[in-house]
Amino acid sequence: MSFQDFNLHPALMQGVQGQGYEQPTPIQLKSIPPIMEGRDIVGLAQTGTGKTAAFLLPVLHRLMQLPKGKIGALVICPTRELAEQICEAVDDLGKYTGLKSIAVYGGVGMEQQVLRLRRGVEIVVACPGRLLDHIWKGTIDLSSVQMLVIDEADRMFDMGFLPDIKNVLKCLPQKHQTLLFSATMPEDIRRLTRDALHTPVTIQIGRTAPAATVCHALYPVKQHLKGALLIEFLKRNRTGAVLVFTRTKRRADRVALQLKRAGHKAAPLHGDLAQNKRQFTLDAFRSGSIKILVATDIAARGIDILTISHVINYDMPESVDAYTHRIGRTGRVEQTGDALTFVTQEDAGLVREIEKSLQSPLERKVLNGFDYTKPAPATAVHAR
Repeated sequence: MSFQDFNLHPALMQGVQGQGYEQPTPIQLKSIPPIMEGRDIVGLAQTGTGKTAAFLLPVLHRLMQLPKGKIGALVICPTRELAEQICEAVDDLGKYTGLKSIAVYGGVGMEQQVLRLRRGVEIVVACPGRLLDHIWKGTIDLSSVQMLVIDEADRMFDMGFLPDIKNVLKCLPQKHQTLLFSATMPEDIRRLTRDALHTPVTIQIGRTAPAATVCHALYPVKQHLKGALLIEFLKRNRTGAVLVFTRTKRRADRVALQLKRAGHKAAPLHGDLAQNKRQFTLDAFRSGSIKILVATDIAARGIDILTISHVINYDMPESVDAYTHRIGRTGRVEQTGDALTFVTQEDAGLVREIEKSLQSPLERKVLNGFDYTKPAPATAVHAR
């Protein structure tokens, strides 16, 4: 089956062809027909499976048949970066449709957002908090919304956005189509699905586990040697873009500084950075002027860059789901990637849980010639 078989609007098909899309991914193949029929859906899929196009194509198709200048579709997502990326996808796929979108998020002034909303847009991609600010101030009109997309619902639950989402739902027209996408399905999301969706079609692509296109490996190492091991690994291996995860903002800053001192084009990304600095860093990472991004979990959510060849867990994530989300940044769509995790003895319990999720043991590796016995400096204080 090809995209031609979905009977999308001709202007939309121009955008699809312009992006080089040929065969739909499984989530697109199973989601687009019921969405086009007007059904509510729950899409359970790993990151990197093509789910953004799975909901945007039928959304854009529907909006082509509605009056211009009114908000016909609302997409709610957890982070600014993901909101920007979804808008970029609207621009790419909808290049010939004349449809306009806006990313609405906090951390920046409302004035420019208000001006653009007044000029008229058809799609709003919003983080819940700032969306509610606009609703309460009366600077956004959602009375024409026909389609609601809740993207990465499980992550929004993790970030405490569920009450905000419920408040947004109260402000929408009673009759609208709802599309909910999530990598996992915790009980709170199940309840939201029961309350907010009408007889939804559930589409699950694979197990809720890391993508099969990713090669996993563990590197047992003592905490004080992680920085040296990271630098030595990068010296010995050819990589594309590299995403390094740390558990804290302070450690992200410290590791990025270590890498820069070792001659790498690296930068940190975390929530304490100003929004313009975060956007500048992401743009530099996308363009290749920054090769290594050292990020915390929330900051890296929604990074969708096909050139990421390696995800390196400098610190073990806090859960199996967090591991899945992290390594989903590589091996996207038809690409392959490597996921490396630096583990200490304290990480043994979570390693077992991840192996259970993968239904196979993770390979343990060492760097030959690296001195794993070097003691920690007596005065060393590690960033937490």
